[in-house]
Amino acid sequence: MIQVVSMSASRGPGGSSPSHPALHAEAIQAAESVRRATSTAGGTRLRAMADAHYEFIWRWLRGLGVASASVDDATQQVFWIASQKLDVIDAGSERAFLMSTARGVAANARRASARGFDLADDAVLDAHADGALDPEEAMAAKQARQVLERLLAALPAELCEVFVLFELEGLTAAKIAELLELPPGTVASRLRRARDEFQAGVKRLQFRERVEQTGG
Repeated sequence: MIQVVSMSASRGPGGSSPSHPALHAEAIQAAESVRRATSTAGGTRLRAMADAHYEFIWRWLRGLGVASASVDDATQQVFWIASQKLDVIDAGSERAFLMSTARGVAANARRASARGFDLADDAVLDAHADGALDPEEAMAAKQARQVLERLLAALPAELCEVFVLFELEGLTAAKIAELLELPPGTVASRLRRARDEFQAGVKRLQFRERVEQTGG
């Protein structure tokens, strides 16, 4: 748990870090189906958008609370919407458009499931298991991912999205402000609040673990 949940203290506002590997691995496994679909659905620009942004949008949807069982369909919906609006998407603003669309899709998906993150998606995890991991490592990775998702699910949506973009996607605060069309001060404030709430969640989980280990 410590390796996963201590990340918010690992870098400053201008730093970067890799995306969470468990989410990244699932995104890679699912990417080709969307790319094949877009190759005939909307021409070269849509395929270029999928090639450049698919994995990011997939992880962004996961970070916004879309369950593993629904995230592939949600990602395809985002790109389908983009395919209908290519004529109004300015060159260079593709990722911002996809992110904005994904926020709406994620909200609808959360309302449909009425439970946020799906933590009981063993079949999906098994289907995307990394063969390089031994069983003990695979179990540890799975548990770490579940802890991370539980903590993210507890954050308010406006805090979660900033936290995910900064801590998991490695974007700078300035870039987040640009993408979300927020004042830099708002991004900094939300990130600070998100970190505080995330760390409070970590402490609650650690306390619960200690109580369980000592038998109450």
